[in-house]
Amino acid sequence: MRNFEDRGPPIDRRDVSTTNRTDTTSRSPKETNSGTTTTGDSTTPNGSNSDTNSSNSDTNSSTKPPDVSDVCPESLIVVSNRQPYRHEYDESEEGSITVDEPTGGLTAGLDPVLCRSNGTWIAWGDGDADEQVTDQNDCVRVPPDEESYTLRRLWLSDEAVNSYYYGWSNRVLWPLCHGFSHLIDDRPGDLEWYRTINHRFASAVSEHVSENTVVWLQDYHLGFAPKLIRERVSDSVTIAHFWHIPWPSPETFVNCPEGKELLEGLLGNDLLGFHVDRYADLFLECVDRFVENATVHRSTRTVSYDGNTTRVVATPMGIDASSYAEESEATDESHWKSICSRYDIPRTNTIGLGVDRLDYTKGIPQRLTAIETFFDRNPEWRGQFTFVQKATPSRTDIPAYEQLGEAVRQQVDRINARFGAADWRPIVYTEDILPQDELCALYRRADVMVVSPVNDGMNLVAQEYLASSIEEEGALLLSNRAGAHETLGSHTYTIAPDQPNHFANTIERALTTAPGEKQRRMSVLRDRVFEGNLESWMRDQFVEIQRIHSSTDSMDERPNEQQSPVS
Repeated sequence: MRNFEDRGPPIDRRDVSTTNRTDTTSRSPKETNSGTTTTGDSTTPNGSNSDTNSSNSDTNSSTKPPDVSDVCPESLIVVSNRQPYRHEYDESEEGSITVDEPTGGLTAGLDPVLCRSNGTWIAWGDGDADEQVTDQNDCVRVPPDEESYTLRRLWLSDEAVNSYYYGWSNRVLWPLCHGFSHLIDDRPGDLEWYRTINHRFASAVSEHVSENTVVWLQDYHLGFAPKLIRERVSDSVTIAHFWHIPWPSPETFVNCPEGKELLEGLLGNDLLGFHVDRYADLFLECVDRFVENATVHRSTRTVSYDGNTTRVVATPMGIDASSYAEESEATDESHWKSICSRYDIPRTNTIGLGVDRLDYTKGIPQRLTAIETFFDRNPEWRGQFTFVQKATPSRTDIPAYEQLGEAVRQQVDRINARFGAADWRPIVYTEDILPQDELCALYRRADVMVVSPVNDGMNLVAQEYLASSIEEEGALLLSNRAGAHETLGSHTYTIAPDQPNHFANTIERALTTAPGEKQRRMSVLRDRVFEGNLESWMRDQFVEIQRIHSSTDSMDERPNEQQSPVS
């Protein structure tokens, strides 16, 4: 029931690009005088407990880490499905072309890195005016006003997009890696298109590499490409890859069509990164089981195969925390009034919030079931608590996504019909596109944020909420199946998404926790998000790449704990 004007002053934090630790002198007295940090209740329903003493980020670091620019490769090629800039025809002015620029996430984070290195970014050109602005080599210099690096575009036909992207990438690899084997749809022709497009990406890379280039691939759309690139370039070229989604267990991976080919493709990398240790270890287990001639070194997390050594690392990805905090601080009561007016939300209600793509991995139906259980058990909260669910439709051409969307809308309508009143809906559901300032206003205003995926590589929404919670008065409910739980779980309210009774009880506990306890939890969580931000993640990746690229370390001799990224 908090209003903007009722809140205390924001908790300041230094920009972590210049320090590895939040400046404790800029924090409020309640933090610096406490002596010790109170951990949160992260006991899961089965009685297990996450590591409540887990965070190196809770201790001061005496060594300043290197700046990203100090460890960025001198010659860098980034390869991804999505491009950083998209050129579109302006419908309001005939013949005019507009440019969609990166506004957040990895794309925005890598853009200045490519500018510094005068590098090359290779991606699918999906803008309707992209071909108009490229040269005879399918290249255009970006950013538009600076022209600091080269964007090389690949052109994909509608059939290629349907089979490579909507097909094998998102009907096979996405459900497989998230543990939804029953949703795998291996359509005829999809795998061949996936191979073909990976070959085209590899050929494009070979046209742009120099003797000592670092090639950095992104995500599951390019699973075959590392091996194909290795076959085309010299041994002096370093190939790295970050896999942004979970990696499945061997028992699940056995359902992958051409699984050995995928593993062999990824073993073309010199460095393969995952968000958390669990995924890295599962990948090694799959290699050990399904690639018979591979030698897996568990102590060093390296694999020797076909004359190449692949090092596997875990480096949790972060966000640009400072930008979210700044955007949140710039919001005021007028933003909240506008949101309440548009969606008919009682302004003084206690607010719960969910922000997700409409994806079966995000656990939205399970979340709604838990909210229904909460209202059923706690009638005193009816009319006083409103849950706002922002859902973004995604991949609607895939039947599983279309069916999910319809099921979620029906579930919301049923719950609202059961508990709602003339002047109040328990769930406010919207698929509207929200501008960044309104999203940050929602984050800042939310008393409870629910992040409940059934499986998720990391989940950056949890970090966005924490960075935006500048008064440190909210509460984060976080699924024990999100990668972010490994770094944040000890101070969140841990939930198991498929256990609605425990889930509902945790919502009640988060709503009724004393303000001081909430603030203690939030303070620690925000420290971790600011310390492990996007720049920190890129730095750690580049440090690992630099170690391999310069051949300064012996991978087989150094124990794994000595190979962790700079922190």
